[in-house]
Amino acid sequence: VQLQASGGGLVQAGDSLRLSCTASGRTLSRQTVGWFRQAPGKEREFVAAFHRGGGTAYYAESVKGRFTISRDNAKNTVYLTMNSLRPEDTAVYYCATDPSIILSSIRVPRQYEYWGQGTQVTVSS
Repeated sequence: VQLQASGGGLVQAGDSLRLSCTASGRTLSRQTVGWFRQAPGKEREFVAAFHRGGGTAYYAESVKGRFTISRDNAKNTVYLTMNSLRPEDTAVYYCATDPSIILSSIRVPRQYEYWGQGTQVTVSS
């Protein structure tokens, strides 16, 4: 499985961005797909995910109401739309997928087997 993340950039606080995660070699609609981020000097943290078992989206508290995870099955792509961006959202954003994560583990990075290369999001104040 290869994941390609894109869409990052430099924006101002309050702006929006949409990240894309496109897969080859696996159908994302049948797998758990998550977005994570890692800021300099910090651990990788959960942002949002779809669990393979259904269409419910799950979010970190810090992004709930501002970020939306969505997908286009025809394009085998998952998106992360980020609104009202804040400087503390600055990080490298990664998408990840795995065919067998249980629901209680979708926030745990080490549970994901396949990772994209990351895309930088920088939010200036």
